[in-house]
Amino acid sequence: MRILIVNGPNLNLLGVREPGIYGTEPMESILERLRRTFAGVEIDYYQSNHEGDLIDCIHEAAYGAVRADAIVLNAGGYTHTSVALADAVAAVNIPVVEVHLSNVAAREEVRHRSLLSAVCVGTVTGFGGRVYELGIRAVL
Repeated sequence: MRILIVNGPNLNLLGVREPGIYGTEPMESILERLRRTFAGVEIDYYQSNHEGDLIDCIHEAAYGAVRADAIVLNAGGYTHTSVALADAVAAVNIPVVEVHLSNVAAREEVRHRSLLSAVCVGTVTGFGGRVYELGIRAVL
């Protein structure tokens, strides 16, 4: 099984950006833990601060030369603003799990609405870096 983890804008700063909200663990450490925990699963990772690049990555995961069986998607701020990203998720034939490190429902009102939730198979929020593990478990 091949799982693609896709992170959106500002998540390249994970571990240093607003640690009170997003934690202090860098993504590299999270990925190492995931690869140990799911030793029989191939875990690929992609991050971009650019909406179109995220859309291209999702399309490629479903229809490209190297396909994924599922996507765990943390779209960051695009969760609340990107109809185009939601359309990309809806267009692919593989399950996508939406994840958020923080409990977005307990944050600013703008973060309460997700344009992605309706097109994803499920959502995991508020458990810090563990959301990636929970997202993978949801599609195994």
